[in-house]
Amino acid sequence: MSSNPVAETVAALLPRAKAELAELVAFKSVADFAQFPKSESEGAARWVADALRAEDFVDVAVLDTPDGTQSVYGYLPGPEGAKTVLLYAHYDVQPPLDEAAWTTPPFELTERDGRWYGRGSADCKGGVIMHLLALRALKANGGVPVHVKFIAEGSEEMGTGGLERYAEQHPDLLAADTIVIGDAGNFRVGLPTVTTTLRGMTMVRVQIDTLQGNLHSGQFGGAAPDALAALIRVLDSLRAKDGSTTVDGLAPGSRWDGLKYDEEQFRKDARVLDGVGLIGEGSVADRIWARPAVTVLGIDCPPVVGATPSVQASARALVSLRVPPGVDAAEATKLLQAHLEAHTPWGARVRSEMVGQGQPFRADTTSPAYQAMADAMAVAYPGETMQYAGQGGSIPLCNTLASLYPQAELLLIGLSEPEAQIHAVNESVSPQELERLSVTEALFLRNYAAG
Repeated sequence: MSSNPVAETVAALLPRAKAELAELVAFKSVADFAQFPKSESEGAARWVADALRAEDFVDVAVLDTPDGTQSVYGYLPGPEGAKTVLLYAHYDVQPPLDEAAWTTPPFELTERDGRWYGRGSADCKGGVIMHLLALRALKANGGVPVHVKFIAEGSEEMGTGGLERYAEQHPDLLAADTIVIGDAGNFRVGLPTVTTTLRGMTMVRVQIDTLQGNLHSGQFGGAAPDALAALIRVLDSLRAKDGSTTVDGLAPGSRWDGLKYDEEQFRKDARVLDGVGLIGEGSVADRIWARPAVTVLGIDCPPVVGATPSVQASARALVSLRVPPGVDAAEATKLLQAHLEAHTPWGARVRSEMVGQGQPFRADTTSPAYQAMADAMAVAYPGETMQYAGQGGSIPLCNTLASLYPQAELLLIGLSEPEAQIHAVNESVSPQELERLSVTEALFLRNYAAG
C-alpha cells in the first residue's frame, strides 16, 4: 500500500483493532435465544455502544426492535453543511455449528497462518471494527469531513427484520446522503470489489404428519405412510436432475452480466470434493448471483445413533430460498409454500410457515459515490481497479433503506471474501483486508465530502 498518513495511522491502530475484535468475538451473540442466551447479544450491543461513546458519538442508543433484539445507533457530527453518511454493520453472528470441528474455539479470536479466526471475525463484527478504524484514522488526520450515522444491527443473520421494522417506524433515524454497508466482501483477497446486487431470501418451516404416533416398522411398514419419506419426496421435488432449483411458478432467473467467476476457482473457494460435480446450469456467476437457489437448512428426524425400527409419524424441515433481483420475495414465499403443499404425497397433512424473509437488492452504480469509492480503492489497492460483483447472500435491510431513502446512494463493501468461510466452521478474517478496507473507507469519506 502506498504510504500516506491515513494508511500509516490505520497500520499503527491494527493491534488495537485486533484486541477489540477479540473482545467482540467473545460474545456469543447469536440472535436465536432458544440456542444462546439473550444476555450475550445484549453484552455485544453494550460493547458497540460504549465504543461509539468513546469516539465522541452523541445520541448513542441501544434500540429495542420489534423482533426482540437490539440495534445500536450513534451520531458523530461533522462540519456545518457537510453531507451525511450512514455506516452499517451487524454484531449478531451465525451459530458456530459443530464447535468440535473448529481448529480453535469459535468465540476466541485466534491468529493462525496470517489470519484471525473466530465466529463473526469477518461477518460482521469485523465490519464494526473496520468502520471504527476508518473514523479513527480520519480523526487523527484532520478530522471526519462528514456527518456520520452508525447503525449496528442485532439480528441480520436471522432475517427476522427487527431493524427494518424499526427504521420504517422511525424514518428520520437513518436518513443519509450515502449509505455504506460493511457486510459484503471482495471477490478475492486483494481485489477491491463493491457488491452491486444481492439475492433476497425466504425461510419456510414445513411439517408433514401421517400418523397419530410412530409405529413398529416390521408390523406396519409397507402400508403405513412414513412422514419422513414423504418429506424427502417433497424436498427432492425442489431440484431438477442437474440440481437447478425448481419451484413451481418461479422464474429460473437470468444471466449475470459483469465480473466472471472461474469454475475451477469456485470449486477451490467452495472446497468441493474431487470428483463431485457442481449443480445447476449456466456460468457460476449466473447460478450464485442471478438465479434462485433452494437449500435445506435442517431436518427434524431421529438421529442414526439411537434410532429405533419405526415408521415416522411426523417430520419437518427448514428450507431457505434465495431469490435474485427482479423477484419479489413475498411472492416467492407464496410459490414455495404452494409447491411444498402440491408435492406432498399420499394425502399426508402438510403445514408450512414463513419464518424469515428479505427482498433482493440492486444498486445504482452511476452515482457519484461510486467514483469516490473507486478513487479510494485505487489508493488502498495499488495497481488494482474496483470491480463490480454480485453476492448470493441477503442483507434484507438494503431494500428497506433504498425504499425509505430513494435519493441515497448505497455501496456495499466488507471483509467476507471467499477465504473467510463465513457461516462455516473456522471463519476467519484477513488482517490485511481489514487494514486496506479501513483505509479505503477513510479515503472514500474524504473523497465524497470533497465531491
